[in-house]
Amino acid sequence: MENAVVLFDGDCNFCDSSVQFIIKHDPAGYFNFASLQSEIGEKLSEEYNIPDDVDSLVLIENGKAYVKTDGALRIAHHLTGLWKLAYYLKSFPLPLRDAAYDTFARNRYKIFGQLQACMLPPPHVRKRFLDK
Repeated sequence: MENAVVLFDGDCNFCDSSVQFIIKHDPAGYFNFASLQSEIGEKLSEEYNIPDDVDSLVLIENGKAYVKTDGALRIAHHLTGLWKLAYYLKSFPLPLRDAAYDTFARNRYKIFGQLQACMLPPPHVRKRFLDK
């Protein structure tokens, strides 16, 4: 099983909390992480032709990039516990799902704020971050 990469907004409190949540519910270590603003994040965004308006979350898995709700739901599918069930929200129409996602993403700084400092993960987690 090849590891997947989660690109996230390194300035967003909610995105940071989401990364912590994924780590907690991914004991197998399937996901690696990089901020979109990092050198590797920018390189992967270019390599996978991520649209410029995607600035919150991207999943790169099996050579393909998934954005917005497709990425979030695929991530949920790999997590432990009942979070796997969120994947079945894929049955809702993509435009509807992504409209809700876009509304939340546009307001995430207003609701959750921006990071003033980066977390320093413990060594066993730090190795999962590609932008060291």
